[in-house]
Amino acid sequence: MATVDLFAIGNALIDQEFKVSDDFLTLQNLQKGTMQLTDGETQSQLFSKLKETQIYKGQASGGSAANTTVAFSALGGKAFYGCRVGNDDLGALYLQGLNDAGIQTSTQSISQGVTGTCMVLVSPDSERTMHTYLGITAELSNTEIDFSSLQTAQWLYIEGYLSTSDTARQAVKQARQIARDNDVKIALTLSDPAMVQYARAGLDEMLDDGVDLLFCNEQEALMYTQTDSIEDALDKLKSLSKTIVITLSANGALIAHHDEIFTVPGRRVVAVDTNGAGDAFAGAFLYALNAGKDLQTAAKLAILISSEVVSKFGPRLENTEYATLLNSFQLETA
Repeated sequence: MATVDLFAIGNALIDQEFKVSDDFLTLQNLQKGTMQLTDGETQSQLFSKLKETQIYKGQASGGSAANTTVAFSALGGKAFYGCRVGNDDLGALYLQGLNDAGIQTSTQSISQGVTGTCMVLVSPDSERTMHTYLGITAELSNTEIDFSSLQTAQWLYIEGYLSTSDTARQAVKQARQIARDNDVKIALTLSDPAMVQYARAGLDEMLDDGVDLLFCNEQEALMYTQTDSIEDALDKLKSLSKTIVITLSANGALIAHHDEIFTVPGRRVVAVDTNGAGDAFAGAFLYALNAGKDLQTAAKLAILISSEVVSKFGPRLENTEYATLLNSFQLETA
């Protein structure tokens, strides 16, 4: 049985990234900064329009939790990704992309069907808007996940986007039980304001009796708790998680752990593409905690890594870039 530090469960999507105009988003009736689910035919039509009129920037083995495991692995952690892909060319490409990034996967993830895709649309203000056809990943279940390495992992990481799927939530329930039975810490991200707005019941189910670490951004925190201030949001979130991390975009992050609450300032960069920033933050934060660092140090590393992701197109850095950034961070904080 392979040993990993991080066992993550999430959607498997091939990201197709485009640089788009605000007019294009308006014309396609897309709400900026959110994720919208669609069907295969509509996705194909949008892809054709994008290729004809907008600027194509490339593709990657995406998905929110996948991006998190890439950052975690590239920094030096060992990670496994549980997902579902189709038995098609994109499915093979997806798993190979994760394996190339040092992430363990299982052939158990492959099943009959079509691998999902996500059109990642980056507007001039660097905001990302996502148009997603889940394909076979919409039916992710415990059948496609090899849970063996979860028993000895340090962390279970759950992607909030799974809240829309009945079968995925059942897989999460099984993963949570395995984690609790084996003293594996549980982390969950709310993922997107759209999940809070349209799949709140699913998020509640996955949070169940609480987690050890909850990631969200400011908008998600306020929406989920139905409050008007971060302070009030924290009061409510404390009943769900031992540690709460609220990202504040360029302003850094707010961390609450028991009665301790503190902020870590952001790092100023020229924002190019916010896609994957929160995912990278979570991956770096979890890596630092797993390496025995305190919460403040974890937040500082996470801000460094995520700000570098924001300064480039795409949801990830090159593998060597993570190592270089970690080395410079360690020298500065030694």
